[in-house]
Formats: sequence, C-alpha cells, structure tokens
Amino acid sequence: MLSQLSFAQPYFLLLFALLPLVAWHLYRQRHRHTPVFMLSDASFLRQPSYRATWRTRFASYLWLLPLAAAALLIVALARPQNRYAEEKINADGIDIIIAMDVSGSMLARDFEPDRLGAAKTLAREFVENRPYDRIGLVVFAGESFTQCPATTDHKVVTTLLDHIRSGMLADGTAIGMGLATAVTRLQNSPAKSKVIILLTDGVNNAGFFDPLTAAETARQYGIKTYTVGVGTEGQAPYPVQGLFGTTYQAMEVKIDEALLRQIADITGGKYYRATNNERLRQVYAEIDQLEKSKIEVTTVSRYAERFYAWAIAAAALLLLYATLRFWWLRVVW
Repeated sequence: MLSQLSFAQPYFLLLFALLPLVAWHLYRQRHRHTPVFMLSDASFLRQPSYRATWRTRFASYLWLLPLAAAALLIVALARPQNRYAEEKINADGIDIIIAMDVSGSMLARDFEPDRLGAAKTLAREFVENRPYDRIGLVVFAGESFTQCPATTDHKVVTTLLDHIRSGMLADGTAIGMGLATAVTRLQNSPAKSKVIILLTDGVNNAGFFDPLTAAETARQYGIKTYTVGVGTEGQAPYPVQGLFGTTYQAMEVKIDEALLRQIADITGGKYYRATNNERLRQVYAEIDQLEKSKIEVTTVSRYAERFYAWAIAAAALLLLYATLRFWWLRVVW
C-alpha cells in the first residue's frame, strides 16, 4: 500500500503570495499605534534600570502569531489528504528453470571472474527482474539434480544460486541429464508458458539420457528451451590440477553448437553463443524480452482528510495571540 500527500483544493495555496502583504500590514499597524512622546534628553533610557524588559521585547513580536495562524489556515483550506493506493496484480506468470553446467571447464577464465561466476551473477539479475514468475534451478555436470524447485520466493532462488559451485557433482557434461531433470520439474506445471534456459560450455559426454530425446520430451509438454553456449572463440585458459596446485593452460574451446541448435529448434526456442560477460548479459536480456509475463494491475485509491490538524493549529495560535495580548501583556493597541 502506497501513501501520498496531496491537496484536494490546491488553488488555495496561491494565498501564500498574499502573506508578505499581510506581514507588512501587521508590522506597520503595530508601529502606527505605538505611543510616542517627546523628551528633551533620552540619555537616562540607556541606564540599565530603564532598559526594555523581556515582556516588552516579546510584545514587539506578537504580530507573528496571527501571521503563522494565517499560513496554517491556508494549508487547511487547501485540504491536505493522504492518498492510499492499493495495487491488485493479476499476473499470468511463466515457469522457468535455469539449467546450469557446473563442470570443471566452467572455471575457465575467458569470463570474469570465470564462466560459472559470470553465469551465476547474470542469472541472479535475471531472476530479480522477473518478480511474477516461478523460477527454479537445475545443475548438471557428469550427472544432474534440482538445486531449487520452481518458486516465486526469489530470495530462496538467489541464495541457492550463490551456493552453486564447480565440483559439487562428478565431472563431465551430461547435457541430456540436465535437460531431462529440468523437463521433469516443469512437465506437471499448470503455467501456460514453460521455459528452460540451458547453459553449457561443452560437448555431451556423460549421462544416460540422450539430449535430443530430452528435447523431444520437452516439446511434448510444451516446454520451450533456450540454449546458451558459454565460451569464447578459439582458446581459453582452463584450470588444470597439478602437483603444485591449480594452473591454467590454454585449451581449445569445444561447444557442440549443432546439438544446442537442434534442442532449441525442436522445442521452439533459440540458440545463443555468449563469448564474454557482456554478450551473456545481452542473451539474458533478449530472453527476458521474448518471454514476458502477462500482468494486469488494478489501482484502488482512498483518501484520508488531514486538514483538521492544520485548522486546529491555526485556531490554537489565534487563541494564544488573544490570550497573550489582552490578558497577559494587556496590550490595548
């Protein structure tokens, strides 16, 4: 629920332009009625015993009270209100599974900080930009499993996304297994639109499920698959474990683009090649534009009057002015 301050009759605020004239009039009126008498020698008034008292000084500023009351009254006349807006959202969201390759080659340094790190960072941005969709995570290497079922609790999704790391599964690239697991998560979904985003940097070399069979199953369930080949052209620095720790060696980048295109074509999706961080960001942005949720927003507004406090404050200042002038200070002008 959103709250905003507004004015029902804002044209009364134009009266503020007259306040300087009112202030000038009150100031002049006070000095016009100040008693004056002639003295041949006023030096004795400089003596401490003849200096103005604090009450006298206070009386000289008494005219500011009705001026402040006038300002408060103008605001009251403009009728300040709090507008409370309630948004009722009817969203026809999309169910999305992000299937991410976590094999050792995803640690290659042709992306910043590496392929897996870039994929996770940009996947997080994608998730956060789609508040009305159910999103889940599947990870695969030599085998696959569901990291997070499809959910609208995106904090859970991003938290589990942060926990994805290379080495959490036996090494290899089981594209068919990753796709099949994602299909299993979406096959019984009641959503009108179901999408898989599959990211990999290699060639299918593990698992017992054929990638094209998994793609055909996805097609039968109406699941569209966007495939993304992650890796630069040519060679990239790959991590290699040695006796003295991890070193990086330049190795040829091998991505089975023909297979990824086939999977996308069978399911009605599209294949992308991401060669750096910026290109991967563009891929996510394009998929985001292609797969838009249908959202209907109905805004219901109600108003709460707030002029009472301003009017009461103005009346209180006028009462205070009258009390101080005619009773406490006993000013007759």
